[in-house]
Order: sequence, then C-alpha cells, then structure tokens
Amino acid sequence: MQAEHSVGSITKAQQQLLYQKACEARKQAYAPYSGFCVGAALLCSSGNIVLGCNVENAAYPLCLCAERTALCAAIAAGERSFLALAICGGKGEEMDAPCFPCGACRQVIAELCPPEFPILLSNGVYLAKDLLPYAFSLPDCAE
Repeated sequence: MQAEHSVGSITKAQQQLLYQKACEARKQAYAPYSGFCVGAALLCSSGNIVLGCNVENAAYPLCLCAERTALCAAIAAGERSFLALAICGGKGEEMDAPCFPCGACRQVIAELCPPEFPILLSNGVYLAKDLLPYAFSLPDCAE
C-alpha cells in the first residue's frame, strides 16, 4: 500500500530534512531489550521540528514509541498543528526497511492530525487515514 501522495506544502528538501532528523533522533533511543531503535521528527505548522525516540522499559507496557514521544513533546511545547511526521527505525545500523507506526501510535496520530496527514517512511509517503482507516474519533467516544 505504498502511497504516491504529495506532501501538501512541504518541499522535497523539507521531506529529506525531516527524515534525516528522524534518523538522528533514532540515535537517542533507549532500547536495551529489543535493540530496535526508532526516531521520529514532527514538522509543526509553526516551522518547529520536534524530535522523539522510543524509550523501552523492563515492564514492556510502559514502553514509549518515538512517534508518541514527538507528538507529546510538541503538545507540551504548545504546538497544536502539524504538517508531517517522519519515522526512521531498525536494529543496529539497518534502516532501509520502512518502520510503520504501531496501532497505538496510529490512533494517537489520527486523534491529533488530519486524515490527509503525511507520514514519511524510508519507502515513501503514507496518509494517516490510510494507515488507520477506522480510527476512533471524538464523536465515536462521546456517544
């Protein structure tokens, strides 16, 4: 399901920079159990780029994904509007395979970003609505 979507108003140079930043953020990951390090770079509408990395814990349910750490850090910094997210991950130095967000991250992305929100992976650009087509939404939960 590789997407061939434009990335809105984001230039190719911005896409490359965002993916590069995600790969740099990956170096900060704390993954002593799986060895699978993930970095994320979130481009905010303000122009700020907020980074995130995965943080593992011996109690696995307490682990944090890079995508959610970037989104939560952006929210904590007062950002509320986002243009794109890049994700880079893998074991060791290997980063060629796309690192798709997990289901929990897909739901958080669906909550905080529009359906056409672009997610940049090593093999192309995907839209949030395509990665989680039946996401929970506020009206669903309010009923």
